[in-house]
Amino acid sequence: MRQKKPRLVITFETTTMALKMEKVCHAAGAPGRLIPVPREITAGCGLAWLAAPEEREIVLSAMQDGGVIPQDIHTL
Repeated sequence: MRQKKPRLVITFETTTMALKMEKVCHAAGAPGRLIPVPREITAGCGLAWLAAPEEREIVLSAMQDGGVIPQDIHTL
């Protein structure tokens, strides 16, 4: 069985904001990728950004610099 690891999941209210997150993070070289929102979470648009918890500060810095507004930030 696959061992579950902690992960940072950032949700968004709109698909536009999720796609902006992808663009901003790729431009800044921030780690992570877009995923469907996990079942444990509810979110407006159905997309979330996934990264490792130890990369939280890098991702949040890129978000702030790029003007991305998250709906919520979870560590699962």
